[in-house]
Amino acid sequence: MRIIAGFLKGRRLNIPKNINIRPTTDFAKESLFNIINNNVSSYQNLEVLDLFSGTGSISYEFISRGAKQVFAIEKNFKCISFIKNQIEVLNIKNLKAIKMSAPDFLDICHMQFDIIFADPPYDMKNIEKIAEVVRLNRLLKPEGFLIIEHSKQNNFSELEGFTESRKYGSVNFSFFRY
Repeated sequence: MRIIAGFLKGRRLNIPKNINIRPTTDFAKESLFNIINNNVSSYQNLEVLDLFSGTGSISYEFISRGAKQVFAIEKNFKCISFIKNQIEVLNIKNLKAIKMSAPDFLDICHMQFDIIFADPPYDMKNIEKIAEVVRLNRLLKPEGFLIIEHSKQNNFSELEGFTESRKYGSVNFSFFRY
């Protein structure tokens, strides 16, 4: 896994073998950030929430591109330890790793974000509740958007705020605006 663009471009992240996760592929990540690039004028003022952050791959990509602040939410101890280690190794000051389940964080969060990215386990039940809680708790800034990574089994097109879905291999992204 590598960081695709920005000041950390090309940096490889060596994920320990004892971390059992499904990271977003570099191909899907590059495609995702091409879409984001077309929807934001600048990364410099972006405040981003990365839910189910795993090893933090998406968080590092936002940081590398100049995001103002990123919050990585992950309940897995090994993943949070890895992210905290990478924060030190990469000398990142504006990435905060929080060990908590994403649904619990969404329930207590009172901040608003420009972008919320959620990559829940593909077999998680009620994934659609992520979009509902984000909308009901008004966690997005006025021009902000939510991105949910999911398998082909999920279809969010009937949910309020759904704008589009994109597929890259086995990875699907659904986008929401409120």
